Amino acid sequence: MEVSTQVVAMRGDVFDSNCPSRAVLDHVTSKWAVLVLVALRPAELRFSALRRRIGGVSEKMLAQTLRTLEGDGFVARAVAPTTPPQVSYSLTALGVELTEHLFGLLEFLNDRVGDIVR
Repeated sequence: MEVSTQVVAMRGDVFDSNCPSRAVLDHVTSKWAVLVLVALRPAELRFSALRRRIGGVSEKMLAQTLRTLEGDGFVARAVAPTTPPQVSYSLTALGVELTEHLFGLLEFLNDRVGDIVR
């Protein structure tokens, strides 16, 4: 007898306070999460390079943000077996899909910052 595994597609409702999508929305819309995700868009980065790329982020906040995004499945963490270990971060397929939307937001803000601050 063949056992099939079914993946149940679940659609969230961010307007429902009990929906898990609400917590994920909180995670991915934090200032640091948006910047981390978009910074990883072009390529995998090591922790130190990511910290240099994102001006103003503390080591603690970057580590916390990366852990959260990894837990949500948007970021992958790879540890190279070197001494000392080299840790790098990249987007997962889910992270790439999310970042397409976030990149547009950042492009809008960069392009329209003059109009916004007036």
